[in-house]
Amino acid sequence: MTDVPPSFEFLPGDADSPVILHVPHSAREIPAEVRSGIVPGDAALERELDHITDSHTASIAEAAAGAAGAAPWRFVNRLSRLVVDPERFPDEREEMLAVGMGAVYTRTTHKEALRPEGFDPEPLIERYFRPYARAMTEAVADRLAATGRAVIIDVHSYPSAPLPYELHGDGPRPEVCLGTDSFHTPPGLLAAAREAFAPCGETGLDSPFAGTYVPLEFYGRQAEVSALMVEIRRDTYMSEPGGPAGPGLPRLASALATLVDAVSG
Repeated sequence: MTDVPPSFEFLPGDADSPVILHVPHSAREIPAEVRSGIVPGDAALERELDHITDSHTASIAEAAAGAAGAAPWRFVNRLSRLVVDPERFPDEREEMLAVGMGAVYTRTTHKEALRPEGFDPEPLIERYFRPYARAMTEAVADRLAATGRAVIIDVHSYPSAPLPYELHGDGPRPEVCLGTDSFHTPPGLLAAAREAFAPCGETGLDSPFAGTYVPLEFYGRQAEVSALMVEIRRDTYMSEPGGPAGPGLPRLASALATLVDAVSG
């Protein structure tokens, strides 16, 4: 269909860089045939996009890539996570299924209906989720082949006040939350992130969001694939919800570039 934009984009970096900046939730695009299966009206959907989108995170990653000594590679989702969420498990392992937010969301951030009762997610998973997962797997394999390792840095954001869907919204909400994995987040990567983001405020661990994204082919199997999730509190760089970026964005992009440089060597 002519109105369907590219689902994702893999933007090359330095040939010797092991780093992939992964930006899964920055876009608001919803193809027309997907929109037709979504319940809320246009105004309500725009409000939901304001809440659920990690606005401007693609711009943060782009600015960081431009400032880094060795440009990282970037894997950017060009469609809204309301189409599919590429970071969810596509099966019963996904804890967010409890609030209707598995790989295909059926509920909104405020626990209202997003898709009709009995909606079949499989066509969306086949059309969007699986190609994304395959491409990300190939991107990581490419960095492994080229450099012997891969460093996935997920670039996310989260609201300053918890939304009703959050399963762990009662914990700390620091300026920068670092999501970790016991197998894929080595101490050196975490220490480098803490140091890089120190100028941006408090950094915390795994609250309000925890974990990292690693393609399933490598997950829990290859320690050469390291991963860290960077969750930036939105009031540090933009007007909430869904508003324009502010003066905090360049500072965060600079911090991300510092992290990229620290783990590229």
